[in-house]
Amino acid sequence: MALLDFLKNKEGKEKAKKAAEKKPVKASVAPKAEKVEKKGAPVVEVKASLQGKGFSYNIVKEPHISEKASVLAESDKYTFKVYSNTNKLEIKKSVQGIYGVNVLRVNIIKSPKKKRRLGRTEGYKKAFTKAVVTVKAGQKIEIL
Repeated sequence: MALLDFLKNKEGKEKAKKAAEKKPVKASVAPKAEKVEKKGAPVVEVKASLQGKGFSYNIVKEPHISEKASVLAESDKYTFKVYSNTNKLEIKKSVQGIYGVNVLRVNIIKSPKKKRRLGRTEGYKKAFTKAVVTVKAGQKIEIL
């Protein structure tokens, strides 16, 4: 039975633990950088320690598309919705990892919640955080 396999494998686990204790542990080995390729993007080197944590896609939610954002995009500034607990350095690494561009500057804007009504029903429009990312001149991000 599959439910009782743990009782059968008890001896095998003990042997594996003893073998693991005998192996020497390497002290302070820096993770190797690996090349990451994306479609249509240049090769970006990312440390192996950052790859397993899902650093890129857990920070940037989506591009923020508005009239002001499209005007800023002409001057190499792109706007993204991000999670509220992230900092500028994390946003910079994330955008560089996703889009393969060089980020020069990151500005964060926190928009508060706003009261909205529909007839007698009152509610709130969600608060959100935007990041305006300045990219190196000549580099573009395809948002649409």
